[in-house]
Amino acid sequence: MATAEKNYWRMGGITEGAVEDYVYSLLPERDDVLREMEEDAAARKVPIVGPAVGRLLHQLALMIGAKTVFEMGSAIGYSTIWWARALGPGGKVFYTDGSKQNAEIARKNLQRAGVLDRVEIHVGDALEILSEQKTPFDIIFNDVDKEDYPRVLRLAPTRLRKGGLFVTDNVLWSGRVAAPGQTLDPTTKAILEFNRQLYRTPDLLTTIIPLRDGVSVSLKM
Repeated sequence: MATAEKNYWRMGGITEGAVEDYVYSLLPERDDVLREMEEDAAARKVPIVGPAVGRLLHQLALMIGAKTVFEMGSAIGYSTIWWARALGPGGKVFYTDGSKQNAEIARKNLQRAGVLDRVEIHVGDALEILSEQKTPFDIIFNDVDKEDYPRVLRLAPTRLRKGGLFVTDNVLWSGRVAAPGQTLDPTTKAILEFNRQLYRTPDLLTTIIPLRDGVSVSLKM
């Protein structure tokens, strides 16, 4: 894979380049489905979490014995596969995306990965779909448009079981959240507000992991 393509889904700006290269060099080889999705995402500039964060998501689900995941912003289903494989038979991932085209591509990818029977596909606004759910989830994964992050924080904890995890991608935003003297764009402002409020939410115990573009992991107390 060309360097420019590789760097697209790796984001950059968080860890020193050589350290990031080392972290990625340690990762076991992915199967054909995931590897081809990574190449497709790089070529078409489709946002995915990449294998380092995908492995983290998989691990988090295993750690709490999760059986239900609500995924907000699923794109071509890359992170969905990591979740679904961790949940195992009988688990359920709620896939959500605003694009019918993404959903059709994701359906094919999920079928190839052998996990389509563990995924419920929804096309539409992830916040609206989550608001309609009555049963609390083990994990809610937030990867929607960044300007919606503060709205997500107001809703997500109410749909999460006690002991469940609220996980959010892109919370360090290629380092722009910490850039001095910058004129803040609306997206960066929204992420900054989300991070502040996330750490101030009394029933969430939060840590930001500086992996790829920053992943926050919040335990509902």
